[in-house]
Amino acid sequence: MEDAFARSVPEVLDFFGVNPTKGLTDIQVTSHARIYGSNVLPQEESTPFWKLVLKQFDDLLVKILIAAAVVSFLLALVNGETGLTAFLEPSVILMILAANAAVGVITETNAEKALEELRAYQADVATVMRNGCFSILPATELVPGDIVEVSVGCKIPADLRMIEVLSDHLRVDQAILTGESSSVEKELESMVTSNAVYQDKTNILFSGTVVVAGRARAVVVGVGSNTAMGSIRDSMLKTEDEATPLKRKLDEFGTFLAKVIAGICILVWIVNIGHFRDPIHGGFFQGAVHYFKIAVALAVAAIPEGLPAVVTTCLALGTKRMARLNAIVRSLPSVETLGCTTVICSDKTGTLTTNMMSVSKICVLHSVNHGVAASEYSVSGTTYAPEGSIYDHSGMQLDFPAQFPCLLHIAMCSALCNESVIQYNPDKRNYEKIGESTEVALRILAEKVGLPGFDSMPSALNMLTKHERASYCNHYWENQFKKISLLEFSRDRKMMSVLCSRKQIEIMFSKGAPESVLSKCTSILCNNDGSTVPLTPNIRAELESRFSSFAGKDTLRCLALALKRMPTGHQNITLHDEKDLTFIGLVGMLDPPREEVRNAILSCMTAGIRVMVVTGDNKTTAESLCRKIGAFDHLDDFVGRSFTASEFEELPASQKTSALQHMILFTRVEPSHKKMLVEALQHQNEVVAMTGDGVNDAPALKKADIGIAMGSGTAVAKSASDMVLADDNFATIVAAVAEGRAIYNNTKQFIRYMISSNIGEVVCIFVAAVLGIPDTLVPVQLLWVNLVTDGLPATAIGFNKQDSDVMKAKPRKVNEAVVTGWLFFRYLVIGAYVGLATVAGFIWWFIYSDTGPKIPYTELMNFDSCLTRQTTYPCSIFSDRHPSTVAMTVLVVVEMFNALNNLSENQSLMVIPPWSNLWLVGSIGVTMLLHCLILYVQPLSLLFSVVPLTWDEWTTVLYLSFPVIIIDEILKFFSRNSIGMKLNLRLRSADLLPKREVRDK
Repeated sequence: MEDAFARSVPEVLDFFGVNPTKGLTDIQVTSHARIYGSNVLPQEESTPFWKLVLKQFDDLLVKILIAAAVVSFLLALVNGETGLTAFLEPSVILMILAANAAVGVITETNAEKALEELRAYQADVATVMRNGCFSILPATELVPGDIVEVSVGCKIPADLRMIEVLSDHLRVDQAILTGESSSVEKELESMVTSNAVYQDKTNILFSGTVVVAGRARAVVVGVGSNTAMGSIRDSMLKTEDEATPLKRKLDEFGTFLAKVIAGICILVWIVNIGHFRDPIHGGFFQGAVHYFKIAVALAVAAIPEGLPAVVTTCLALGTKRMARLNAIVRSLPSVETLGCTTVICSDKTGTLTTNMMSVSKICVLHSVNHGVAASEYSVSGTTYAPEGSIYDHSGMQLDFPAQFPCLLHIAMCSALCNESVIQYNPDKRNYEKIGESTEVALRILAEKVGLPGFDSMPSALNMLTKHERASYCNHYWENQFKKISLLEFSRDRKMMSVLCSRKQIEIMFSKGAPESVLSKCTSILCNNDGSTVPLTPNIRAELESRFSSFAGKDTLRCLALALKRMPTGHQNITLHDEKDLTFIGLVGMLDPPREEVRNAILSCMTAGIRVMVVTGDNKTTAESLCRKIGAFDHLDDFVGRSFTASEFEELPASQKTSALQHMILFTRVEPSHKKMLVEALQHQNEVVAMTGDGVNDAPALKKADIGIAMGSGTAVAKSASDMVLADDNFATIVAAVAEGRAIYNNTKQFIRYMISSNIGEVVCIFVAAVLGIPDTLVPVQLLWVNLVTDGLPATAIGFNKQDSDVMKAKPRKVNEAVVTGWLFFRYLVIGAYVGLATVAGFIWWFIYSDTGPKIPYTELMNFDSCLTRQTTYPCSIFSDRHPSTVAMTVLVVVEMFNALNNLSENQSLMVIPPWSNLWLVGSIGVTMLLHCLILYVQPLSLLFSVVPLTWDEWTTVLYLSFPVIIIDEILKFFSRNSIGMKLNLRLRSADLLPKREVRDK
């Protein structure tokens, strides 16, 4: 029954055919269960494991690598190769792909846990009336039409429509669903509000929320998926995970690279068709197979096999650094996504605020000796911990607040006129509440005021254990006074009173709405001497003025406290006793903003990131918070900046677009609105980070580009998120964004390093094929270079230091290419030199080396006809392993120098020296050590078809390799000047990763 909130109680009962005094019959229960289903959130079928595994291989680059591995293996068999050499290359490729697939499967499995966590918020049991009798049944057996009774501490077992209030009032904490900072009073009257949101449905008790005050009966109107909690589950199921900006760029890169590889491979094969019949191959078919093998080697050289592993490793390193900042990353790709975040949609309650109501201001009458003189005090401490101080109007801390009569009596009243409990949880290491948040705030105030008569009391209290300290002062007053009678809070009176006795003196303490309490006061307590004076019109006007300031300007939730001396022996209080009260003071409380939030928001503005506050709370309260945290500092008015959900939905489509571009505050929202907001922003090409801690935030957290949950939040929110803030600190997000930007910069550096290295390998093979000289490198040597000599330095580049101005730059665009036109030109130049230097090392051995044959260049170009003509040298020299060893070593060493070039995109090595990243220096050392091992250790040298090099050969290697540093320094110089920018504009069409104007969905 979706419109139960708009119908009267008799209409709802008639709809389900239930008698409120007897409940459903067994026959009705069976019938309703068949019609409406059970009260269980259905379990969604998880993706089969084999599908998850196959999904990881659904990538173009991966498919090319698999094809290359298979073809390599088949060609080895065709050539009669057996043993390790036939299986090495395909085996290594498949092992890398399997490792990356494992990481992907683990990530996707974690994402499905959010739906399971949602079940934890379902109640276990319910008190149900059936066949005229109440019984306690499993909540899963509830059906629509059941009459359920709820009371304090009860978790609502289904969506219920109120039918009878059994106490003066009923209040429910529904923060996990709506994000409201305080509990909500429920009522019986039907609602006529159009487009009602959850907050408007004050006659509905929502599944999973908790009763904090009162007792009532209600009829079940929604079970299982047809509850508010069920709608959240459905919303999460409909949300598809978005690819991160880096993932989209790498996918584009893969498509682009695949086309280039295919084109080059076909070109190499076609160029050499004339050589298919060369005698050295033994026939046309064998020649075709030989050059096809070269094309496959070219594919292996062009594909950066280690790129997925290096990207994963770099992101993993970033997660460790972020964990030290209290940002726990659940999804590796989200680390990089932070770097391009343009909008942070922040939940208010518990994220920007502490979600712990606390007293922040107190107003009392100081004296009337020289006119009406009111005193205001401010209170520090924003959590449920009994830690904080009281300050006077000049900012001076009160050493012993309990010495002031009004503050002392405020503490008494706060402790005694109170039904809540505060306790310390050693497992969670924090203080927890039971009961109404406003009453808990008063309990904490009593602890901050302290006790009278003990000069050493503040230090003595600090010596208590946390468990003892939680309510020490409250327990003191409860032991001093015996509670005799209680008048509960009611909606019409808007106040609560308790009769207490101490040493045969009876005192009634009262608290409630200021207008209600003040109207029943005839005298007031003075703070300077503890005297009681008549409450004159002037004093009343002053108090009303302070109340208006507290409630209006400061948007505080205000309570007035009062007392009354009762006749001796009085044992009961009635409504008639609540008159002729003595006013003690006025307290203003709020869900306070976190102290560090203001600076964090200013940092976001500097970094070009818009912070949007999204909350279920009312507009006035939220606007006040935005003023406090600085979100509105740069604005003269809030027109076009602050909207409620209903106001936004009523806007025409064209105005909605404009509103989204300027909105800072979005209030009175429910879960569907949050998800809608994220989708709308994403359609405007914004990269959205959504923060939250409640069940209500889960769909939006899952939909956002990066969902950020609070560490103290619900398990559902954490499971649906990409990142969890261990310290619940909004400021941690700013530090995480800076880290994300640094990680992206480093990711760009090692991607460029690997691209330029692979370009070099392609140039090497292509030039050798075009010149008609023997194979420069064999496939297994290329694989070694790609995996080991490329992989280690590329990973170490991820340790490059964060730029000092990383948070002063605007967020990068989602469609920004990883490698732009000018950079692609730069790395083409570097890659071309790497390839040409490798070929030069190969040719040098044949023509100039003292250990080589010193043959003319023309003989080298005609090596394939050696067997058919007379030569002065044996044809076996073309099978010698020395030239390929020199070429391979040149390739390795030149790439080590190129790694040093990538310490910075544009800064010279004179500015950022190699030792600024010792990890890179170490990885270069390890790489060279590994290379020397395969050169000089016998089994490895045979496996990789290499031989030891002489000193002269090493000298030549260094001469050919070092110029790559000089070339890149020249290119960096151009980049730092206007030449690079001009060339970038000219080469924009040649961006390696093509730009897209429309966001990929």
